[in-house]
Amino acid sequence: MADKVSLSKNDRLAVWFRHQFLQGSWNYERMQNGGWCFSIIPAIKKLYPNKEDQIAALKRHMEFYNTHPYVSSPVMGVTLALEEDRANGAPVDDAAIQGVKVGMMGPLAGVGDPVFWYTVRPLLGALGASLAMSGNIMGPIIFFVAWNVIRMAFMWYTQEFGYKLGTSITKDLSGGLMGKITEGASILGMFVIGSLVQRWVSISFAPEVSSVPLDEGAYIDPSALDAVAQSDGVGAAILKALGDQANGLSLSATNVTTLQQNLDSLIPGLAAVGVTLLCCWLLKKKVSPIVIIIGMFIVGIVGHVVGLL
Repeated sequence: MADKVSLSKNDRLAVWFRHQFLQGSWNYERMQNGGWCFSIIPAIKKLYPNKEDQIAALKRHMEFYNTHPYVSSPVMGVTLALEEDRANGAPVDDAAIQGVKVGMMGPLAGVGDPVFWYTVRPLLGALGASLAMSGNIMGPIIFFVAWNVIRMAFMWYTQEFGYKLGTSITKDLSGGLMGKITEGASILGMFVIGSLVQRWVSISFAPEVSSVPLDEGAYIDPSALDAVAQSDGVGAAILKALGDQANGLSLSATNVTTLQQNLDSLIPGLAAVGVTLLCCWLLKKKVSPIVIIIGMFIVGIVGHVVGLL
């Protein structure tokens, strides 16, 4: 029996380094598959000395792959463990490896954006900008160094975590462990995405529901501002207008209530959630994303023309 082949720390470091360039070969057909294959090549060469086996391994990794580039590391770690066990004779087929990648990449993608793009980078950017505005050269340096240290350390340790976890998965392929992991990641990803619907989706219904004239003194009177401007100057008129607005006076003599304001008073973001759920339902019905996007463009344009949106 041949000796067991295993990936050394140097092998995993080589994969980790190449994984920094996951999006270097991004394409519209299969997204990050080229960068993924480039990343995993050192491991494939170590695990499969035979040229034909290397070609077959790379072919199965040329399938569609797309997730946040940083949270891709735990997926890579699990995949490395699966490939290692397969090279040592474990019953791990192509479908199992692809199923793990697909099952993890979607939920994790929803976690990466809010954690890195909307939390870590803005915080470090604010810190660096505050130092730079005071003339401190350390501002941009701290941002660049801290960002890359956090990013690269996260990718290494999560890849190692996935690699160690992958061994457990291959020992329990029929025990539902992968299903539990995927389900947990899906719940977390959907929770994060759901909390960001209001931020990502913007819908405003324009029709007016009511228009009520306001009593005198409840709105800012332009003639009074003109009088102040003539006597004390334009600056004084502007200050008076800002002060009146701060005191709760309306900018117009009529209180207009739109359909969107009524909806927001019932459940804020109701329309955004409705559109999101509609898109999810259409995707479940196998409607092409391109058709959904074009349809939303058409509805938006027509809705604006007729005064609905």
